Amino acid sequence: MLTGNDLLTKVRELGDAGKSEIVRACGYVSNKKDGGERLNFTAFYEALLEAKGVEIGGATVGKGGRKLSYVATVQGNGNLLIGKAYTALLNLKPGDEFEIKLGRKQIRLVPVGGDGEEEEE
Repeated sequence: MLTGNDLLTKVRELGDAGKSEIVRACGYVSNKKDGGERLNFTAFYEALLEAKGVEIGGATVGKGGRKLSYVATVQGNGNLLIGKAYTALLNLKPGDEFEIKLGRKQIRLVPVGGDGEEEEE
């Protein structure tokens, strides 16, 4: 798969070629289990943007590189799930304990043994 200036040069060379042909020529192709060909348009366009100096990122620790929304939704069973991506950002491990502090319309999780005065970002 071409990246950087090599990718930009190849795209310019191909000029009026179709999108699929450009993606294929730049090497953004993988094989399906059935032996067919899969064109990886997303990876191609991300590499193209990066080659042009466009920053596309942010906190992408979650599955599949999704951006973190910093929003949690109460599930149908009443549970409030934080998620692995957030616990990974805080380097939390299984068994870490938190004290739940309830405010008027907020919930704060304070590590057990912590003072609760952590710096907010």
